[in-house]
Amino acid sequence: MLPQALPAGTTEGGLLPLTPLEFLYYIGYSLKKRRSCRHRRSLPCTVVSIGNITVGGTGKTPAAIALAEEALARGFSPIVLTRGYKGRAKGPCFVLPRQSGSAEAGRPPSCSSAEDAGDEPMVMAERLAGVPVVKSADRYQGGVFALRHLAALRPSLRTDAPVLFILDDGFQHWKLSRDLDIVLIDGLDPFGSRKMLPLGPLREPLEALQRADMVVITKARNEEAAAEVRAVNPRAAVFFSGYSVRGIRTKAGGAFPVEMLEDQAVYAFCGLANPESFRQTVVKLGARLSGFTAYRDHHAYTPSDIRFLGDEAQQKGCRFLVTTEKDIVKLKGFSLPLPLLCIEIAFIPDAGFYDALFSRIARS
Repeated sequence: MLPQALPAGTTEGGLLPLTPLEFLYYIGYSLKKRRSCRHRRSLPCTVVSIGNITVGGTGKTPAAIALAEEALARGFSPIVLTRGYKGRAKGPCFVLPRQSGSAEAGRPPSCSSAEDAGDEPMVMAERLAGVPVVKSADRYQGGVFALRHLAALRPSLRTDAPVLFILDDGFQHWKLSRDLDIVLIDGLDPFGSRKMLPLGPLREPLEALQRADMVVITKARNEEAAAEVRAVNPRAAVFFSGYSVRGIRTKAGGAFPVEMLEDQAVYAFCGLANPESFRQTVVKLGARLSGFTAYRDHHAYTPSDIRFLGDEAQQKGCRFLVTTEKDIVKLKGFSLPLPLLCIEIAFIPDAGFYDALFSRIARS
């Protein structure tokens, strides 16, 4: 059965007329959504989704980390549910920041590498000490798995605290009911060409923002994007956020202040949807950027990549190789000719965002 109606092109808050390729994508998207919604299930705890309406980097991972940290501070026991994009591990499992010895009988399944867990779940597990991160393509099954093994998670979870599930990249995961939907929008490029996949960045029509309870415009204070969001969804609370550099970290976990890169010759590289944002971050830290290589998002590094990066950095007289948290977790097994550093990024929302969010959680 085909969708009853296609999204019409509008002058505000809508799509341009659909091309044939977008039309085919929209049919597949609509059928998948309808099928998933028919089989939607609920967990017995509050679920908050963080997602977006476009492909590419809107900052979901730093936002999920920040929400989990704030939830801990407010007396919750947060659990992150994540798909683990490109991770090889099958079925629900806990993501652990490091190997903890051989598997023991009775212990719940776990994975401890970016190859098995995916790069973003590994970043969350390393940053969120004491917060369980569960990889599962089916987030409902991941939540059931986490609740089943709550006893094994103690004392990392407080026994007297309510569980709060954080659904990472969940706006299009319709199989799991949620109490709140938070949508992130890149303020530097909110909706791109306004075309849907595969011709543009939109995962859904802009009208899908009507499902959002809260919208956060990231990276830039784009008032035009905020006005457009309000036109599509007047009931959604709209906030802005920025990102700050929290620190510098080595591959082994050693921490340094951000000032260490000032006036240092560095070679930077990343595998992000928006590499320019990372390049600008390195420059703003006062580093002398002698070279920069951008790979595709979620790039899997090879020995030849490492040789290339090392040779380029040495030829340019660099002191450090610099990358992102998302990339460094995939480089643990490589030996590099120069010290490798990553830049830790923190999500900084408007004042009032967390109060508004947790007051909604209290009412859910």
